[in-house]
Amino acid sequence: MAEVTLEDLDHVGPATAQKLRESGYNSVEAIAVASPTDLSLSADIGESAASKIINSARRSANIGGFETGDLVMERRKQVGKLSTGCSEFDEMMEGGIDTQSITELYGEFGSGKTQIAHQLAVNVQLPNEQGGLNGSVIFIDTENTFRPERIKQMVQGASEHHNIDYDPEEFLKNIHVARAYNSNHQILLMDSAMELAEESKNWEQPVRLLIVDSLTAHFRAEYIGRGTLADRQQKLNKHLHALQRFSDLYNAVIIVTNQVMSKPDAFFGDPTKPIGGHIIGHTATFRMYLRKSKGDKRIVRLVDSPNLPDGESIISVTPLGLTNP
Repeated sequence: MAEVTLEDLDHVGPATAQKLRESGYNSVEAIAVASPTDLSLSADIGESAASKIINSARRSANIGGFETGDLVMERRKQVGKLSTGCSEFDEMMEGGIDTQSITELYGEFGSGKTQIAHQLAVNVQLPNEQGGLNGSVIFIDTENTFRPERIKQMVQGASEHHNIDYDPEEFLKNIHVARAYNSNHQILLMDSAMELAEESKNWEQPVRLLIVDSLTAHFRAEYIGRGTLADRQQKLNKHLHALQRFSDLYNAVIIVTNQVMSKPDAFFGDPTKPIGGHIIGHTATFRMYLRKSKGDKRIVRLVDSPNLPDGESIISVTPLGLTNP
């Protein structure tokens, strides 16, 4: 689809194309999966014209029509697997974390969510034969959790594991970090992420992993009380759909971490549940619950998946990264 430009679409002239690009719609595929309302506001055109542009983009990008199951199966073959570096964890996920999907990691403070995110930011840069995707990373940091020092330690661990002398500085250059200062800024950063991923198509290591750590922290802090719940959920829903769109367009892994809240009325089982309610529950493709165990061990439980059975695996969080216990 590279040869089809925005100007090739019906009802798009040079001025409209310029406005669309300025709003982050840099490709035909990005327009094909946009909503008429968003496009209308971005390009300052009527919703009717926006719908026509979207339909033209869908025809050009071959998106949005019905297709038979065998074609879906063929497209599913493009889904990549990103290794966690822990054999039991990878086995539970049938080879690793999927591209074209959102994987949610939730658990209490210190349960290992950010550690897994950092480890995947290293692993995604490895070649395919070492469980990576030969790609670069976008890290949206909402709680000031990104630590370059930790990346260096994990690169050292990868060097020892694969017996190859990797350069930590090169790994850090392939991680693009943005600090989100509030929920609006967090949502806006997705536009910048789209632009960066589009630009990265020409790089040696295009963007194949996007991390949001944590997805819900700002929403939880800013929307307090039941009266704000509807607004919060609506914004969270829009944000999650932007993440899903990103994963589909760039065949990328999306990792979001999530906080938990306690359920004091729970008499049986674990008295914690993830923030965000049904919106995240329905949008995340894979949901994993992390909890502490003895010493450096963490238990990862696959709670929800469209095609895998529920399961548990144990990992160790060591100074050199995630390892088998």
